[in-house]
Amino acid sequence: MILVACILIYMAIVKKYEPLLLLPIAFGVILANLPMANLMAPPSADHSVAGGILYYIYQGVKLGIYPSLIFLGVGAMTDFGPLIARPSSLFLGAAAQLGIYIAFTVAIFLGFNPQEAASIGIIGGADGPTAIFLTAKLAPELLPAIAIAAYSYMALIPMIQPPIMRLLTSKKEREIEMVQLREVSKTERIVFPIVVTIVVSMLLPSVAPLIGMLMLGNLFKESGVVERLNNTVQNALINIVTIFLGTTVGATAVAETFLSPETLMIIALGLMAFMFSTMGGLLLGKLMCFLSGGKVNPLIGSAGVSAVPMAARVSQVEGQKANPENHLLMHAMGPNVAGVIGSAVAAGFLMTMFG
Repeated sequence: MILVACILIYMAIVKKYEPLLLLPIAFGVILANLPMANLMAPPSADHSVAGGILYYIYQGVKLGIYPSLIFLGVGAMTDFGPLIARPSSLFLGAAAQLGIYIAFTVAIFLGFNPQEAASIGIIGGADGPTAIFLTAKLAPELLPAIAIAAYSYMALIPMIQPPIMRLLTSKKEREIEMVQLREVSKTERIVFPIVVTIVVSMLLPSVAPLIGMLMLGNLFKESGVVERLNNTVQNALINIVTIFLGTTVGATAVAETFLSPETLMIIALGLMAFMFSTMGGLLLGKLMCFLSGGKVNPLIGSAGVSAVPMAARVSQVEGQKANPENHLLMHAMGPNVAGVIGSAVAAGFLMTMFG
């Protein structure tokens, strides 16, 4: 396991694969597998002997606190303007969750129970905090493998998505230039997080911690009256929580549970989930292109996975390769931030069904 951790450290530092989380995850693996250190040991039954320090920090993962706080920071850094300007982007964000359900179905056929299959499927949402949140609730024994797979594939999006994008779209479709988005008013920006919180939380109460914190962070940003709070959740808070989250998730990766054929299956299913999620967004993008008479570039559909803003940048790059005058970034940001909401909703649905 220490060798596995060193490989992950290499990937984080040299290859720069999601280093902000992969580096603390990797070092957490080392800490958990140090002989006799007992950093993840629980306290004794009568609490006369204290547990290891990482055991206590890990309670924030187990109770769903850290992923929710990460979402608070993400919300403060997210611009929902492109989604508000083109509400149809919500459909692209929803379609790009296809991989979640396909991976879930395949995992069931491979012998995983519904809770484990749901946790594996959520990798396809390309949303690390959501994957950790759901897995900690449904299948905590799979947490290290799922977290490492989710963040590794998020980092590999610039390699995974382009071949699929070129396979499923024609050069003529990739060349389509889209008209500039309308200006979104401040009132719309303030009302949006309030309405989304109320509607989604009433439909899926189990996902309220994620959606509520995401939208609270966004309200801090858009209100313009709490700049100190906005700066704190964007910087200090999210950085502190990232350290605790990554290190303790890595510390759950002990040899007895991680070094198994099951882990290899999870990694393979995670890749499949990412690929089908990309396909789902692209195929709906092609349909919207047809229905709009060629006004929608289907490449923005691949940004429906919630890796913000990496997936949107990939759409921009592929669009400019086909047409140097193409500027798809802001158009792709609509489906991209819709994917954040979509993956949280998918997690809420799976938790409601199998929690």
